[in-house]
Amino acid sequence: MIKIETKEIDNTLILAIKGDIDLYSSPQVRATLLKAIEKKSPAIIVNLKSVSYMDSSGIATLVESLQRLNEYGGKLIITNVKGAVKDVFELSRLDKVFTMVENETEALKECNDQS
Repeated sequence: MIKIETKEIDNTLILAIKGDIDLYSSPQVRATLLKAIEKKSPAIIVNLKSVSYMDSSGIATLVESLQRLNEYGGKLIITNVKGAVKDVFELSRLDKVFTMVENETEALKECNDQS
């Protein structure tokens, strides 16, 4: 079971995801991200602190979101990537594609620095 908590700080949407992101839960993550992208959110932070597993469908969802954000100059920042999830990003070399920082505070600073 996945839970997505959303909050907005300084025009930045923060998604805190709890649970595994897999074939069954990634459509929910995708729908939440696409809703924010449709509103042209200038920045979206995805907090993966409470995610211990992510499969290729989760990665595909994040890649699609990054591409759509790039179309209008939006930013996607991923925080709190640890353990097996971090391994997935590193093995696929997507840690070089995504902006990844330690926590939400650093992510918000990154959003403000790039504004």
